[in-house]
Amino acid sequence: MPSFVAIDFETADRQRDSACAVGLVRVDGARITARQHRLIRPPRREFEFTYIHGIDWKAVRDQPVFGDVWRDVAPLLDGADFLAAHNAPFDRSVLRACCEGAGLAPPAIDFQCTVRLARERWDIRPTTLPDVCRHLRIPLQHHDALSDAEACARIVLAGRRARRRS
Repeated sequence: MPSFVAIDFETADRQRDSACAVGLVRVDGARITARQHRLIRPPRREFEFTYIHGIDWKAVRDQPVFGDVWRDVAPLLDGADFLAAHNAPFDRSVLRACCEGAGLAPPAIDFQCTVRLARERWDIRPTTLPDVCRHLRIPLQHHDALSDAEACARIVLAGRRARRRS
């Protein structure tokens, strides 16, 4: 059974390089084996999305920048077959922009999208993370990066179980 890492970013503003939090959940086989949550000091002090995730400049001003955070958490990806994210194009673009801003190469790993999985496997619509979690009875504290990443991991695991039953 493949290993994967579910990832979720929260951003400060509309620019993709503005990650202010990241959550990662490692799954090996059918078990969650590691969790990481880190706050990130984005490149700008202005926060547009505090009302969504509750993170503001005061919370991150003394936190490390993305490059330092990524060096610490990237080992979670070692040996993983893919990254999973809910609305994967968004998280992939944040990861790419933040890596570029830090002078790092983005990881060469495929992304799988749990929005697509939820539509294809269970025909869930709308396919927001809260909607999918409600349907699958997965606990969620939405817009907390670690909770969102763990929910995403549990959606992938539920998809595997559903595939085996069909």
